[in-house]
Amino acid sequence: MSEQSHIPYGMHHIEQDDIDAAIDVLENHFLTQGQKVPEFEARLAEFAGAQYAVAVNSGTSALHIACLALGVGKGDKVWTSPNTFVASANCALYCQAEVDFVDIDSDTLNISVESLAEKLRWAEKHNCLPKVVIVVHFAGLSCDMQAIDKLAKKYYFSVIEDASHAFGGQYQQQMIGCCNYSSATICSFHPVKPITTAEGGAVLTNDAKLAKRLNLFAKHGVTRDETQMSCATERLEHGDWYYQQVELGYNYRLSDLQAALGISQLKKLSHYIELRLEKAKKYHALLANHLDEYSIKLPLLSEQSAWHIYTIQIPAKQRKVVFDALRANNIGVNVHYIPVHLQPFYQQMGFKKGDFPIAEQYYQSALTLPLFPALTYQQQQKVIECLLAALKQTKP
Repeated sequence: MSEQSHIPYGMHHIEQDDIDAAIDVLENHFLTQGQKVPEFEARLAEFAGAQYAVAVNSGTSALHIACLALGVGKGDKVWTSPNTFVASANCALYCQAEVDFVDIDSDTLNISVESLAEKLRWAEKHNCLPKVVIVVHFAGLSCDMQAIDKLAKKYYFSVIEDASHAFGGQYQQQMIGCCNYSSATICSFHPVKPITTAEGGAVLTNDAKLAKRLNLFAKHGVTRDETQMSCATERLEHGDWYYQQVELGYNYRLSDLQAALGISQLKKLSHYIELRLEKAKKYHALLANHLDEYSIKLPLLSEQSAWHIYTIQIPAKQRKVVFDALRANNIGVNVHYIPVHLQPFYQQMGFKKGDFPIAEQYYQSALTLPLFPALTYQQQQKVIECLLAALKQTKP
């Protein structure tokens, strides 16, 4: 990428070994249902420190089967953060459950433990506790999982970690995805994520029964496992070809071609996270002397974050003009996220502006700056120069 070209907010990082891995599958292996997906799953679990991994075709699919495997269904309640992509909430609706939200912490931008505890106390009194809470590690920074786990044990709900931004990051010096404080952790391997399989995702868990159910829902609800069949002796009567559909599952399988790319990328994930942290620190240094002058708020500089995105906050009245000015300079800034409850689809359910004020306030001032492994220091300087110039021009 030349210095004069467009700078995207995020970008995949593909090297020759990744290309070679994909070519090897094309030339020498099964394209699907071969050995690469199981190998990828084993390596994912080993990397994260989890017992099991189930690879699927997207992070959204991973969220869906996690809800299904935990028994989420009609009449159940699932809570999540409003500061996320819509998939974190939609997955519960796919299961015919009811969705609600918990406001975020103004500093971490993750689900507020205090707000969660308060809402749980209210829900207990009104007999409407959630079955599952999906916590989102926004921008790569882990939620306070130990505190959330204490609430889960007290109020008897399951926890799903949406680590779509955070795979490769850490919490309490352990890898996000180890599931020490959750039933399952979701990963996404979309091209802008820390590693990519082009499209893809995975669910990590330490629960053997849950892993079996995850596999079942990801593969049509069909099994050859006698322990999951309605009558195990039937396979003996028929033969090794015999299978049963025991659930209404989905075709969410990852291909071996994608898994091969994932295996190659996973080897470099720790290095990619180091590069992202390095670039986050450079942004902090470049902006450090301008925070008060332009009313800029920086993200928490955590050494354990996966740094999927780098979000700053600027005065709400200036945000659109600044956004447009940066885009005009071929800088692909973005905004993460429009709060889910403000989407027309969710407002039809009764959610309205003002329901989750911290998430709404953050959204009004949020601006995502480019961040990806190949981003150069010169490009970062250009981003900040253009940002400061736009802020200066629009300053009241």
